[in-house]
Amino acid sequence: MNDPPLKLFALSESHELGARVAEHLGIALGAHEERDFEDGEHKLRPLASVRGAEVFVLQSLHGEPRHSVHDKLVRLLFFIAALKDAAAARVTAVLPYLCYARKDRRTKPRDPLATRYLAQLLEAVGADRVVALDVHNPAAVENAFRCPLQLLDTARLFADHFAARLGPGPVVVMSPDTGGIKRAERLRAALAARLGRDVGSAFLEKYRSAGVVSGSALVGEVRDAQVIILDDLISTGGTLLRAAAACRRQGARSVHAAAGHGLFTSAAGEQLADPALDGIVITDSVPPLRLEGTPARAKVEVVSVAPLLAETLRRMHTGGSVVELLEP
Repeated sequence: MNDPPLKLFALSESHELGARVAEHLGIALGAHEERDFEDGEHKLRPLASVRGAEVFVLQSLHGEPRHSVHDKLVRLLFFIAALKDAAAARVTAVLPYLCYARKDRRTKPRDPLATRYLAQLLEAVGADRVVALDVHNPAAVENAFRCPLQLLDTARLFADHFAARLGPGPVVVMSPDTGGIKRAERLRAALAARLGRDVGSAFLEKYRSAGVVSGSALVGEVRDAQVIILDDLISTGGTLLRAAAACRRQGARSVHAAAGHGLFTSAAGEQLADPALDGIVITDSVPPLRLEGTPARAKVEVVSVAPLLAETLRRMHTGGSVVELLEP
């Protein structure tokens, strides 16, 4: 029995990333209609048959000037439901940036578990599977979903990027807090494999209470090292700057930052121009729109997740191993 045909749709401002993924897959993006009404409602529908097809829907759930996070989420939910109503055999939500992934536990009484609620919404409209990239807390997100979930990370992408640019001498991969140590370890292992030499590790003490961040102890040796600070996302940039400043105080030779998602909220465009950071590398899961015209924009390089997403979708469609894509 032949596999059902593969179709890929990309919604809203995720169209450019979707087009790059489609190009790597060797297919055309599925045509669809997104119609806005004057009262703020909208309608989405595929413009060709999806009956019996395996359908992937790409939507990065980050806010931007035209569409809020919630607008994008509702569009995605309604489109998934429309695909199921149109007899798609299987629908997979491909979410390069997963919103509400940071609200995965209760830190105060009666706090919402927004990550779990988001999972329930996707499952309720008929999503058969979900693909997400560099989520804040992988274990918590895995526990939130009942449908199959494929989590991807950027360790190999960033390892390839930095391996081609690092000079001789010690290299250290640093987590800006204890929660990101496992994430940093994946990049450290991948980078060591590419460089063919040892790569060190470090992390910074960090405490957060009522929005106030404290803690400044740096664990690990960074003197004379080329340091890469790895985080899942960059919001205001404050966490990265704290870590970069700590590395400089301990005599680091250079300090670069890498993050899967560049949100760049608030005054990040000015803050990240600080000379403590030599450069910043992000992916195109979120376009760096808020940095345009700011002093920090010249520091930022963007690597594409399109090849990773395309190969993941190809293997999911054909029954290949996605785990191999996550190995160092």
